[in-house]
Amino acid sequence: MDQTLQMYIDKLNKLNFREMYEGDFFLTWEKSDDELEAVFTVADALRYMREHNISTKVFDSGLGISLFRDNSTRTRFSFASACNLLGLEVQDLDEGKSQIAHGETVRETANMISFMADVIGIRDDMYIGKGNQYMHDVVDAVTEGHRDGVLEQKPTLVNLQCDIDHPTQCMADMLHIIHTFGGVENLKGKKVAMTWAYSPSYGKPLSVPQGVIGLMTRFGMDVVLAHPEGYEVMPEVEAVARANAAKTGGTFTKTNSMAEAFAGADIVYPKSWAPFAAMEKRTDLYAQGDSAGIQALEQELLAQNAQHKDWCCTEELMKTTKDGKALYLHCLPADINGVSCVDGEVEASVFDRYRTPLYQEASFKPYVIAAMIFLAKVKDPQATLKALEERAAARWLQK
Repeated sequence: MDQTLQMYIDKLNKLNFREMYEGDFFLTWEKSDDELEAVFTVADALRYMREHNISTKVFDSGLGISLFRDNSTRTRFSFASACNLLGLEVQDLDEGKSQIAHGETVRETANMISFMADVIGIRDDMYIGKGNQYMHDVVDAVTEGHRDGVLEQKPTLVNLQCDIDHPTQCMADMLHIIHTFGGVENLKGKKVAMTWAYSPSYGKPLSVPQGVIGLMTRFGMDVVLAHPEGYEVMPEVEAVARANAAKTGGTFTKTNSMAEAFAGADIVYPKSWAPFAAMEKRTDLYAQGDSAGIQALEQELLAQNAQHKDWCCTEELMKTTKDGKALYLHCLPADINGVSCVDGEVEASVFDRYRTPLYQEASFKPYVIAAMIFLAKVKDPQATLKALEERAAARWLQK
């Protein structure tokens, strides 16, 4: 057997991830260390196989259903790529063209779209207390449908971003970090600056900064959350980060200084988000149908953002990082000064210098999603990886 693939199988043999089979992926901190490591390992294995022209189609038919309640480029195409890599076709659920607009219940919708679906990917990140709960409601409905014999299989749910976490993004970020620094064993003590940055837009979700502090504190790193006063994230996620740091020997600290966060950092992640309190208020206004209140809140938040235009990833700040060469991360698209906006999250010269690593960071997401699906749908991942290699079907037939 190929030595690299055998190495991945040997790694999986040392991990306990049995409970991922027929499971779902909601939040990273609901998964064990072994389960996260299994996702990283399978993602690397699938990528290696594709790069070496080995087909990884474990399905001959079936659907991956995608529901995006917020705009998306990278995650939408990453989910489609992941499904295709495993042999599934993708069907978008357009709520505007469905009976949801006519009052169809979550239970009914979930079952009606799942007769031949093996995975459902959902992005629902706009409203506090709503997105993650909706995903659980969908899983409850399809679990009941499978139990009652309506569905031949229970589709796996993959959280493509909710109000709490963005697990596929943060897992892709983490795998990029692991490869950049040469392995998990080299991450202990590395300083990560998860910082707010100015944006001229309103209401960006909290799920990326929350996902970052909820995941990266699990690797013994020193994670700093930096933001102006008034831009707090969910306190319960901060509690998760503190507990993770205490367990792994790392640290989790907070500051209201971007300069303090950048000083000596090995990794920087400057990214705008809306204040938790404001997102709660917006959720309540939408529930009340208060359009005037929503417009007033938007103007209030835009004015609040404008007071912090100095929160920008500049060349001067980057010089203060470890050897002036910190790894710059972003989930994209970034608000780039003089390119996508007048003032934004990052100077154009910084972004341009890191463009290739940023695209490489994004390239891990399809494989992370595919690994999440693979571990949920394949009973014996090690045997299946071996069988795929022995089958020796070319992904791309060339003569």
